[in-house]
Amino acid sequence: MPITTSAKKALRSSARKRVYNLARKDNVTNALKQFKKLIAEKNKEEAKKALSLVYKALDKASKSGLLKKNTVSRKKSRLALSLKRLA
Repeated sequence: MPITTSAKKALRSSARKRVYNLARKDNVTNALKQFKKLIAEKNKEEAKKALSLVYKALDKASKSGLLKKNTVSRKKSRLALSLKRLA
């Protein structure tokens, strides 16, 4: 348990951030699962719509520092390529 005042505050802060980050991470994971499911079903039109949701989730994760910028860029590139190969 933290003893100093600043350590107590850091604990409260990290607890709040943890909840926020878990929610953001779940959002990314769910969006990716949905997109990959549509790709597996070869449903191109729905996958295009889902791709924009995945992009949105990844960009927000990057903006908040949950994922690094280049990681997000790589994921987006590979997802777009998987949609392109579906044709």
